[in-house]
Parts: sequence; C-alpha cells; structure tokens
Amino acid sequence: MLLRLTKLQRAITRATLVRSRPANRRFAVMTKSKLSQGELVRNCMRKSPAQLIDIGVNLVDHAFDKDRAAVISRAREAGVAAIIVTGCTIASATAARDLCEAVTDFPLFFTAGVHPHNAKDCNKSTLQQLTELAKHERCVAIGECGLDFNRNFSPPDVQEKWFDAQVKLALQLQKPLFMHCRDAGARFAEILKQAGISSSNSSSSIPGVLHCFTGNGEELQQVLRLGLCVGITGWVADDRPERGGAELAALLPEIPADRLMIETDAPYLVPRSIQPSKARPNRNEPALLPHVLTAVAAALGQSEEEVAKRTTAVARAFFRLPDGIDS
Repeated sequence: MLLRLTKLQRAITRATLVRSRPANRRFAVMTKSKLSQGELVRNCMRKSPAQLIDIGVNLVDHAFDKDRAAVISRAREAGVAAIIVTGCTIASATAARDLCEAVTDFPLFFTAGVHPHNAKDCNKSTLQQLTELAKHERCVAIGECGLDFNRNFSPPDVQEKWFDAQVKLALQLQKPLFMHCRDAGARFAEILKQAGISSSNSSSSIPGVLHCFTGNGEELQQVLRLGLCVGITGWVADDRPERGGAELAALLPEIPADRLMIETDAPYLVPRSIQPSKARPNRNEPALLPHVLTAVAAALGQSEEEVAKRTTAVARAFFRLPDGIDS
C-alpha cells in the first residue's frame, strides 16, 4: 500500500487521541479466540459479487490504530471499492482528512461534522472549522450530525442548536447531510422541515441520509417523507429478539431502491450472522460489508449482485463520487 508516511503518522496520532464515540460504548463482545483480528476477519471474509461502497466507517477510531493499512487492504480484497470515513468531531474529521490524503492507492473520502454526543463541545469557531474542512476535495458530506435523546451525552437543547447549525451549513455549502437520529424523531423532522429539507421541497437540492437506521415502520415512513436516503448496517443481521433485527429486515422492501445504501459503522456492529460466534471478530471492519449485503439481499428477495450494484450506484450518486471507483 502506497502511503505518505508523514501524513499517515500524523493522522494516526490524532486518531489515537480522538474517540469518535463516548468511551463507554463498546464496539463488540470480546471473543476468546487466540487468533489475531486479521486472522478472524480473513476466516469469515467473503468477496462481494460486485463492488461495494461502505458509506460509514469510523476509521480514525482508536480501535484501528494498530492496523489501518491492513484494514484497508482487506476491504479491497472483499470487494469494497471506496470508504466514507465518518467525522464526529472537529478533531476526528481533521484526522479523517489527513488519512484520506495519506492513503494514495485506495479511494477514501470523509465527512465533517459534530455528532450529537459531542455537541456540548461546540463553540463559536466550530462552524468556521467545519467550513474549512468541507472545502477539501475529499469531504463529501456534512456530518455525522443529528439528535440522540436516548443517552443525552449533550443536553437536548444544545444538540438541537448544533444540528440546526450544521443543516444550514450543508445548505450553504451544498453538501449532502450524513445524519444520526435516536429517540428524537419528531424534533429531527421539525428541524429539517424548518430548514426546507423535505420530499415536498425539491428546491432544497441537497440530499440527506439517515445512517444506521434501526427504527420501526412509522419511523421509516417519517424518514422517507423527508426525502432522505437510508443506511443499513449489520444490525439487520442481529437475531436477538430484543434488538429488532428481524423487524428491521421486514421493513427493507419499503425503502425505495434509489434511497438504500449499506454500511458497516465499523468498528461497531459486527454482523451476528457470522457463525459460529467464537469465530466472529471482536471488531467490525469494511471487509465484513459483504455480510451486510447478504442480509439485505435476503430481506429484499433479490440477488446479492443486483443489490450490490444498485446500492453502490446510489452511494456514488449521493456522495458525488468520481467515476470509475466501482469498476
């Protein structure tokens, strides 16, 4: 892998200091296997029948500090043609930018935004910093931004203030929105509608995606009425009744084909369809995206190749990616 080491080392140093999610969120149940992470992933890797785009990877998370280059290499082997690196803070978005510059032989792009968990850390310079990051040629969206009233790591009113600010920034810069919403559907919809983003307002001209959708049928319809795309993760393959994976799978046929994309949200949400459980890696990564593809294709009753080609085309158009990366 061709890497400009100075920039890569700087990116990794920043990533070591930055957690894209609160530290008390675990990314997986640890396995008892003596195999390395790379060996575990290779043992359960499958190559996609057509190229994929992983629209949400926390690749500057500390969980990848020791093997980012290997993670990218395995992604390529699995048929992943491009990765969108999620920025959840100014620091992580900056590290994502540096990583995109450092990796010269694989298509990496990034988002620039502040996650609702981190909204409490925003200040008067935040929007200017996001604006500068968004000018970079590899920045393809504003986000991850949104609302999370489930855990409220930032006060709800603070979350709303900075979500609204980032929506308006995306409109100003004409960048797509990469969004998060948990237990906040009503206010989420109100803020978007007040900004003029809805399926009834074709003049808004910027697309939005609700990433890692895990909601119910009513919530899905609300998302679709807003004109948003939907990102589906390995959650759809979770067979535990309390997690609702089966219910989510049953909703997938309701998502218009031109609004469906897939993602890993790595290092979180290792697909539980990987069996036996002792062979399951303890960290998710883009090389496991074909397992998400398998679950989505099964839920839709379509071939994996068909779903792969379509979701990749949707992602490329949504993020305005250059031609050729999915060939």
